[in-house]
Amino acid sequence: MTKFIFDLDGTITKEETLPVIAKHFSMEEEIEELTRQTVMGHVPFVESFIRRVFLLGKLPIDEIDALLEGVELHEPIVKFIRKNRAHCAIATGNLSCWVAKLVARIGCEAYCSEGKTENNRVVELINIIKKETVVEKYRVAGHRVVFIGDGHNDVEAMRAADIAIASGLTHEPAQSVLSVADCLVRNEVELCSRLNQLLVNIVEPRKQDVLLK
Repeated sequence: MTKFIFDLDGTITKEETLPVIAKHFSMEEEIEELTRQTVMGHVPFVESFIRRVFLLGKLPIDEIDALLEGVELHEPIVKFIRKNRAHCAIATGNLSCWVAKLVARIGCEAYCSEGKTENNRVVELINIIKKETVVEKYRVAGHRVVFIGDGHNDVEAMRAADIAIASGLTHEPAQSVLSVADCLVRNEVELCSRLNQLLVNIVEPRKQDVLLK
């Protein structure tokens, strides 16, 4: 079976979620710059994520969860996911407690980073997800894995996948993503078309036989 693994921020959502949190709580300047540098690969994801969680972890979890539930989504992508939920999963560096309602709204399984919570706050990072481990889980189980992402922290997962699609729906993908992707898509219709093509193609082709750069 083909398994589609989607990055969340900028791939399914129409904006990066951590800057949304920062703006709501008037902390946007530092978070937005750090997020931009991370997406483009100028700051290592783990270092950046720790710094961002340190800043935002003091904020109320329930308010963040409710805020992100309303983030605007690429609806054609969400429709594809809901229709093919058994084939789809989300892999996001975001904390599960921050995106629980957003993930429920999308409607498929999700793999997230985890934090220890106390008094409605994040007090400690327990696990920062490595998206490539999600890819390997499904490949070991015999699935053909297609990974769709845009940020530097997606590169290893894309490298491990059978097919890697760079998403340019929200912003230009990181150069490192473009260097490993089998194709670049810039609109929802094109992405859905390619996903449906891969869904019905049961032959195990080489990457280049399906998607041309």
